[in-house]
Order: sequence, then C-alpha cells, then structure tokens
Amino acid sequence: MQPELTLAVIVGSVRPGRRGEAVARWVQGRATRRERLAAELVDIADYHLPVLDEPWPAAHGRYDRPHTKAWADAIARFDAYVFVTPEYNRSIPGPLKNAIDYLYREWHNKAAGFVSYGIDAGGARAVEHLRVVMGELQVADVRAQVALSLAADFDGEDFTPGPGRDRELDVLLDQLTAWGTALRAVRRPAAA
Repeated sequence: MQPELTLAVIVGSVRPGRRGEAVARWVQGRATRRERLAAELVDIADYHLPVLDEPWPAAHGRYDRPHTKAWADAIARFDAYVFVTPEYNRSIPGPLKNAIDYLYREWHNKAAGFVSYGIDAGGARAVEHLRVVMGELQVADVRAQVALSLAADFDGEDFTPGPGRDRELDVLLDQLTAWGTALRAVRRPAAA
C-alpha cells in the first residue's frame, strides 16, 4: 500500500474578515474523508511574512530569516497543494504571491489545484495568474478547479457551497491525488 499523499490546503488571504478560511476548511474536510490523503490547513497569515525580505533570490535556496525557514519547512513537506484564493482586482492577493515568491525548490515537482472565489467570475482570473506562477515553479496544476460565487455560494459572511460544488471539489481532488502520487517518482527516482 502506498503511503499517504500529504496535501496542504493553503489559505491565500490574510485580510480581516476574509472568507478563505471557511472555504479551506470545507476543502480540508472533503479531502480528509479520502483514503491515503492527509490534508492539513496551511494559513499564510500564521507565518507573518513581511514583503519579501531575503537578501538572496529564492532560487539560491539560501534563507537567512527565521520566518522564511519556518515557511520553507512547512511547504517542503507536502506532496500537493490546494490554493484557496479570492480574486482581487482580477488577480491573486499580494500576500499570497509574496508567500509563493519566498520559496523556490520547495515547490518543485508537486501538484496543485485551485479553489477560488469572487464577485463576477468566481475568482477564475486569479487562478489563471496562479497557473502561470505554478508553471515557473515546476508545479503541475490540475485542470479541474472550483470557482465559487460570492453571490451564490455565500450567505452574507457564511460559506454555503451550492449544489454540485462537492462534486466539483471531488473531481479536483481525484486529479490532484493522481498527479501528486505520480510526481513522487519525479522527486524520488527509483535507484538504478
């Protein structure tokens, strides 16, 4: 039997009153019901990352700041990621991009999926930007995504996923599990 696939459900907003934490808990809850999938909530707000303050580019793998080292340790241990992101001004929130940019090799050869939310496009434009960033970091992003509507999937401040959302998330998790498992072989090639 294969070991569990480790999945980080990353909360991509740090704004007071954000809705992402409730969405991330929904993702984590659905993921933990699956065999061989261990999902953990990773909230970028917990890492208190200032605007990128490392003196060396992340590609060098040389981290001087304690907050960077803690963030690198957290991200490196996962096989796959689900990014939960709002759409701000047709893109991703600055703190999410900042958190991604802190690291480089820790992201490589892993899989990512996206759950977004927004006013008029369900966060789809934010996801398109994330896909470009993930490609540069050698992260394989899965096709399925969940684009939540602030009008249809939220009742005021409360997250209430609409009909079919669980199924959409299940498809995303199926694809993410397949890709995340396959990419383990890329990160840890068999001995020759």
